[in-house]
Amino acid sequence: MNAMKNRVQLIGNVGNDPEIKTLENGKKLAHLTIATKEIYRNDKGEKVEQTEWHRITAWGKTAEIIEKFVVKGKEVAVDGKLTHRSYDSKNGEKRYITEVVVNEILLLSK
Repeated sequence: MNAMKNRVQLIGNVGNDPEIKTLENGKKLAHLTIATKEIYRNDKGEKVEQTEWHRITAWGKTAEIIEKFVVKGKEVAVDGKLTHRSYDSKNGEKRYITEVVVNEILLLSK
């Protein structure tokens, strides 16, 4: 059961072209967003479409794959873990980020 702790799997469409950074040690870092969509009927029988946006981060070889093959609109499946972090903005305000750190990505659309 330990393998199931803090595991996130998402299938969705990439919302922006990935932002790729190469660190001083040569390691790649990728940031992108993925939109997932749920469609259901409410109490009145009306069709409701709900879109959720997820911040995605990938390192190393996974970031290199994203850099080569992932573009805005592409459908992907990601597997990773949910993380939370905070930082202080330039104005001194505390900012919080929730993101999925990806271990594996599958390219689904053509």
